[in-house]
Amino acid sequence: MNLDPFDAPGNPNAGSEVERDRWGRPLIVPASGGKPVAYTRTTTFVGCLEDTYNLSRWQQRMVALGLAERPDLVLAVGAHRDDRDKLNELVDDAMDAAKAHAAAEIGTALHKLTEPLDLGQPIGVVPDAYRADLEAYQRATARLEVVGIERFAVLDELKVAGTHDRTVRYQGREYIADIKTGSIEYGALKIAMQLAVYAHSSLYDPSTCERAQLQVDQERAIVIHLPAGQGRCELHWVDIAAGWEAVQVAAQVRAWRSRKGLFAPFDLPDPVEEIAFAATVEELASIWQRAHALGRWTDDHTQAAAARKAELIGSSA
Repeated sequence: MNLDPFDAPGNPNAGSEVERDRWGRPLIVPASGGKPVAYTRTTTFVGCLEDTYNLSRWQQRMVALGLAERPDLVLAVGAHRDDRDKLNELVDDAMDAAKAHAAAEIGTALHKLTEPLDLGQPIGVVPDAYRADLEAYQRATARLEVVGIERFAVLDELKVAGTHDRTVRYQGREYIADIKTGSIEYGALKIAMQLAVYAHSSLYDPSTCERAQLQVDQERAIVIHLPAGQGRCELHWVDIAAGWEAVQVAAQVRAWRSRKGLFAPFDLPDPVEEIAFAATVEELASIWQRAHALGRWTDDHTQAAAARKAELIGSSA
């Protein structure tokens, strides 16, 4: 397979793009051949165990701050309270007003600029506010030898696929490495799972549909933490052996979520059975009311109820 080790976007030697379905899932030709199959994106797969509470609360705070900055959005919310699509649009506007998306854009741009740095290519003009970030990145990663950038890989056994940021060599061993420009305080589980999936995956060439097993450490991976605008970069070891255990749990969770046949029609008991087990005359009356309301009372039921009533009265005499 002809996979360039620096198979990064913008690299003239990069392979063809992976085709995707309308939901953005990568379409992968199975190892045995045949028609392409939609694989789950790695981030989606590992997300089923993620605790999203803190992320949700942050998003809610950003919407609140955005509404405080934009009284016109508050007015629009009141005017469109029954329009779901419009309300979603207004929430996005409020997030923008709170500059919540600006931080993500900065992080994405920094992430992108690390690619030409690792390829030894010029990066062009960088605002002074973020030049310190890139310098910190270069200092922190100087001890790592980059052997692969933005390579697409598949884990056929789970039908999962995704692109990992880096493959690096450190002290003679190769590791999966991931660049994070935001907070990693609450993301340890998801990161460990994500990098574990990549470490167990095979490189996939979309142009030939061929695979090549990654020869990387499956016990540990590396997070390169480059918080945007802080002029610092730190390396962290990630326990992907534990992450792989969580991946197995995620596979079970996803299998359960797609399980069918957990509901069955509720069959109402035949009034004859209920009449036979009625313990009081009052219960007989209740049975008659329910069955009569459902159109399930017949003359046979009347006779059975009369007989049971006689038994109950006789036993209480």
